[in-house]
Amino acid sequence: MVRVCARSTAFLLLLLTGQVSFAQLHPAVFDAATVQKAPMISTMERLVGIESGSGDREGLEQIATLIADELRALGGEVALLEASDDIYRMFDTPEQPGPMVHARFAGTGDSRVLLIAHMDTVYLRGMLAQQPFRIDGNRAYGLGISDDKQGVALIIHVIALLQAIGFDDYGTLTVLINGDEEISSPGSRAMLTRLGAEHDAVFSAEPSRIDNDALSLATSGIGAVTLSVKGRASHAGAAPEMGRNALYEMAHQLLQLDDLSDPEVGFKVNWTLAQVGTNRNVIPADAVATADVRMLRLEDFERLESRIQERISNRLIPDTEISLRFENRRPPLQATDASRELAAHGQRIYQELGMTLGVNDQAEGGGTDAAFAALQTEAPVIERFGLQGFGAHTSNDEYVLLDSIEPRLYLLARMIMDVSTGVAPGVK
Repeated sequence: MVRVCARSTAFLLLLLTGQVSFAQLHPAVFDAATVQKAPMISTMERLVGIESGSGDREGLEQIATLIADELRALGGEVALLEASDDIYRMFDTPEQPGPMVHARFAGTGDSRVLLIAHMDTVYLRGMLAQQPFRIDGNRAYGLGISDDKQGVALIIHVIALLQAIGFDDYGTLTVLINGDEEISSPGSRAMLTRLGAEHDAVFSAEPSRIDNDALSLATSGIGAVTLSVKGRASHAGAAPEMGRNALYEMAHQLLQLDDLSDPEVGFKVNWTLAQVGTNRNVIPADAVATADVRMLRLEDFERLESRIQERISNRLIPDTEISLRFENRRPPLQATDASRELAAHGQRIYQELGMTLGVNDQAEGGGTDAAFAALQTEAPVIERFGLQGFGAHTSNDEYVLLDSIEPRLYLLARMIMDVSTGVAPGVK
């Protein structure tokens, strides 16, 4: 049984006291959102019940099939897609990244709307037993439920909602659910970019925060730099002079590269990992260090390579070799005038519920697939349409707030409707 939540009760009281009028509210959409709540909880339970870590190919195929079946049952033209020659290889890219579920719903209008979410998680197979799906009051717990299985469920049920009220005034409503987001989308980034360029608006269903019911228009970009030093091994006691100490050379280089950040423009470079040596009594022949890079502007990352190359020419130890590898793991998502206008429209929709919706147009947290969708388009791209959630990437605290289901279903449905009918601003 689904309990009547505090937020729903408060909203009903507002209706009864006349503080919210049906002239403002779209009652059919709200009623349909209310009807979809219980089925959406059931869908989240089924999704959480399938372990789908980014490296768990079997689990990803299983959950992709479930999602495809749900979208196909709603009348979508559905295909399971694999990345092929356009995989962007990084140090943690599996041989074959997870599949993508692509669905297309044809309507009677002209506007094209793209909905995106991801089905992979950071968890390893076998961890589900530590946190199975459960409900405790207003919270639904489960591995991956916030990041991002609630987003998958939200998309499925917003489409069911639109069908329940007979709305199909869009031209095309497209869904892409990928299975490699948690490893920086090596196989799906090209598809996300292509689809983003083909649509008039992009809505991403990553979770909102429990302490900040808001949409996001900007996130940091993420990069990585790997510096590898090749020296020469020798006996540390008998003949250290015969070696070329890769550890010393790496330390020298890192000290030369400790001031690459530029906080004034949101550019951060921090050396965070190092691997060196095999035995206490052996001069190390190999050393590897990795830096985490965060950026608000892609051009800052693109300039980083030349800055590092210039500095590493100053060597401490002759006859050592240094190589660099740069990984553009995610571009930044940048706020635009179009996304600000459309997000402001979302705030007005939330006011129909007697609620306040925040809009964050300054970069926050990590990267997002929405940034790939925004790379080659001027159309508005908006993040965090998902439920309010907490504890992403934790093994025992990940949950979503159940009383955010109706508001978020209502918001996303109304945004799709207003973009489709030309009411929403910021959409060409």
